[in-house]
Order: sequence, then C-alpha cells, then structure tokens
Amino acid sequence: MVLFVLSFIFPRGFVIVKLLVLLLVTLTLLDTIILFVAKKGVKGERILPEKFSNGDENPVNLVIHNYYTFNVNTTIIDEIPEQFQVRDFSILRKLEASSTSRIEYKLRPVERGEYHFGKLNIYVTSVFGLIARRFTTDDNAMVPTYPSFMQLRKYDLMAISNNLHQYGIKKIRKIGHTMEFEQIKDYVLGDDLRTINWKATAKRNQLMVNQFQDEKSQPVYSIIDKGRVMKMPFNGLTLLDYAINASLVISNVALKKQDKAGILAFSKKVENIVVAERRTSQMNLILETLYNVSTDFYESDYSRLYADVKRNINQRSLMLLYTNFETLDSLHRQLPYLKGIAKSHLLVVIFFKNTELNTIITEKAVTVQQAYDKVIAEKFAFEKRLIVNELQKYGIQSILTSPQDLTIDTINKYLEIKARGLL
Repeated sequence: MVLFVLSFIFPRGFVIVKLLVLLLVTLTLLDTIILFVAKKGVKGERILPEKFSNGDENPVNLVIHNYYTFNVNTTIIDEIPEQFQVRDFSILRKLEASSTSRIEYKLRPVERGEYHFGKLNIYVTSVFGLIARRFTTDDNAMVPTYPSFMQLRKYDLMAISNNLHQYGIKKIRKIGHTMEFEQIKDYVLGDDLRTINWKATAKRNQLMVNQFQDEKSQPVYSIIDKGRVMKMPFNGLTLLDYAINASLVISNVALKKQDKAGILAFSKKVENIVVAERRTSQMNLILETLYNVSTDFYESDYSRLYADVKRNINQRSLMLLYTNFETLDSLHRQLPYLKGIAKSHLLVVIFFKNTELNTIITEKAVTVQQAYDKVIAEKFAFEKRLIVNELQKYGIQSILTSPQDLTIDTINKYLEIKARGLL
C-alpha cells in the first residue's frame, strides 16, 4: 500500500510495484499448495497423567509428528482447563522434516476436582510464512486432581528412616523406652546399661540386654476443619487444601509405622469419616475420601465434633486437628471442647502463621500509616504465639506453622510423639 501511494509521486516505480504484487500473489499460492497438498501434514498427541497432584507441578507431554518433507514452523495452542484461567497459552517450535518432537509443559492446579482439556491446535507455516494451516486433535480429555500424592512419595522413605529432621525443622530425641518388648540380645558397646537383663546375664554368664520396639497399631486421626477460617488462600492454595495434602501424607507415614490411620472432616456437622484401620486398601480409601471433601465454608461447630469423637472413638488416639485461630478470643470460644477431647485423647492443634504479615513487619516504616500497619501486624503475630502458650497451659500440644511447612512439621511432631512414647 505504501509503495502504491509512492508510485503516484514517482510514476516510474508503478511497474515495479505491480511486479512485487504479482510476486506476492504467486508466493501465497505456492505457500498454499505446499501446505495443503499433503493430507496428513502434522499430527499432535497430548499425553496426560492419570491424575493431577494438587498444589504441585504436573507434567503434560505433547508429541508432534511432522509428515512434511521440509522444515515447518509451528504455533501450538493447547486449550487447557478453565480453572487455570490462562488465555495466552502458546508454544513456538520449529520441526525438522519428517520428524517427531516431544514437548513438555507443566501445570499447577490449586483446587481438587475434574479438569477438562479442549482441543490441541497446531498452526503450521512454511519458510514463506504467508499462510498458516491449522491441525486440530485430542478433544474432550479429562484429568481428576487429587490431594498431593507427589508429597506422599517424597516423604515416604524419609519417614521410615526418621530422616525428616534433615530438612532443617528439628532433631528428634529418643526419650525413655516404649513398653513393647521385642527380644533379649547380647550386649554390645553403646547399649543403654539400664536395659541389662540381669537374670539372662546370670544364665548365659555374659551381658544380655532387653530390646524394645515402638508400640504399634495406635489410632492416628487427621481432623480437618472445613469451616470459614480455612478459606484463606496462600500461594493460590486454600488452608483447607494444605490440610488435606498434609492429612494424606501423615496417614501414609502412620501406616508405614504400623499404626492405624483415619480421617474425618467437620464444619456444621462431622462427615467424610474413615475409621482408623491398618489394611491394604486404607490409603486408597483415604485418598478417595479426601478427594471428595467439599464445603461451603460455614462456621465450624466444635461442640458437634466433641460429641461425635466422644461417642464414636473409644480407644485413646492421636488427634491431629487442622484448623486456624487468629485471636485469643476465637480460641477461648472453642477451648472447652478442645479440653474435653484432650481428656480422652492426645490432641495436637495445628494452626497457621499468617506469612503475609512478615512482609509488613520487616519493612521499614516511613509514613504514619506504615507505622500503624506494622504495629497491628506485630500484634497479630504475637497473638498467635499467645495461643500456643494458652494451649500448652491446658496440656494441649500445638503446631504453629507456615502453610508451606505444614506437612514436614506435622510428620516431625508425629515422629516426636512416637519417640517419646506419649500415646
């Protein structure tokens, strides 16, 4: 268009402009023939995992087959599920002639449920780049998103060997001995002298010691608060989903330690109950139950929880209660019910630090408003520590943790309780 306008000023260039237009039309026709003469052209295939892990990076693989006998440039647009709200997803890739390429990208879901993929669109251009041909494949693929089973695999072996303290949380000190006798063995240098069995020593005429093992088949319940306080999001994931992911991992660790694992969730009423057992199918049952946990984030009824626990759980159990308290007043409203549960069971209340406050606290206050915000943030952070002291005063153990450290802190607490023989 610019050249045509200039040709009015310089008439001699009009012929050159017409020749250039003719060349453009010719190349466009040639490009069209090159791209559309082949029936197959390019074929794409999307390879999805059986299920996504909530809160983790999940790989999605694309296999692109180029049947053209020349190199092509492609723009790959995968219609990923609407939950991600990504509207500019595209991958640019050059494909060699008659070749197959594998492309991987990752998705991080932040809520459980079904994720539906749309079409896989591949736009192909030749070296001229004047015409693009679209190839469409793989319609209506669905992947369910389950609680974070990737974390489950991550902590599996470490929990067996008690090596979780290597992640920098705490060291676990063995205190005393459990009551479950295992065997009498020969004394070796380093054995505790208090475990010497003097009767066996006299019979064998050499030092013999008693060996004990951790007590087994103890019920471990993960109690998940589905109420309003668990709706707060951190890094895209709600506190409820952090608690669900941690419950899945701690249940697996408990089963590996030969204990019984169970779960229950509550808000207005107690539901999603899995009775603590130690059977082969227990983890699948817990996984499916956690996947189906849903809530409208009503106000939680702790009196209902206390009544159900007292009526249905008769054996002394370890209760890991995932909830959140922001103020001492909110704790005091529920404290009578927590004390009631702690009378019959070993209760550990797990609640969360507000990590967003750290940014305000560490910033230097310049204006009066910033100074006011900093004082309020420090007040809320201090009140969380007061809640820990208040629970400790009534013999209730607690974990104050950041959402990202929830799983490792919970497992360390469980291993500490096992090591100290508190249950």
